[in-house]
Amino acid sequence: MTTKLVMSDEDDASDKLSQQAFAFFLHMTVGLAAWVGLMLLGYAIQPSIPQNVILLLSVAVPGFVGLLFARRKPDSMAGHVWLAGLIWVLVVSLWILDMPTGPNACNECGAGEKISRTLLSLPRPSGLIDDNGPFLCTWPAAALIGYSIGARLSLRRRKSE
Repeated sequence: MTTKLVMSDEDDASDKLSQQAFAFFLHMTVGLAAWVGLMLLGYAIQPSIPQNVILLLSVAVPGFVGLLFARRKPDSMAGHVWLAGLIWVLVVSLWILDMPTGPNACNECGAGEKISRTLLSLPRPSGLIDDNGPFLCTWPAAALIGYSIGARLSLRRRKSE
């Protein structure tokens, strides 16, 4: 008595989807871990660095890690991690727009000013979410975008070789 195992297209698609989801979250975790390492290093050194430089480092350091990690473990999902960063910015932006304003909390701010002052601290912090907008939203999202750029560069270089 022989048993035939027939694999349908649906089974193959669900296996591929679970592998893609795992790879996406793996690369997202690596990108955020690189950013957390950068933040811990900054906390240990306690330098006086402007927020714009921290934003650039939040893109560059995970970008370099993405370049190295995608070179070692090439996966097309590594280049799509920027979507998680974009979704995070959108979710936090909606949360910020829903917050009430008042004294010491972006009094009489419009929507654009509320977002720019909270997430970028430009021209000065808004007072919303305890002035932690860049740390809670902008820098981690920038890290995921940087990781994606680094991974894409690595994958593009691999394709051309």
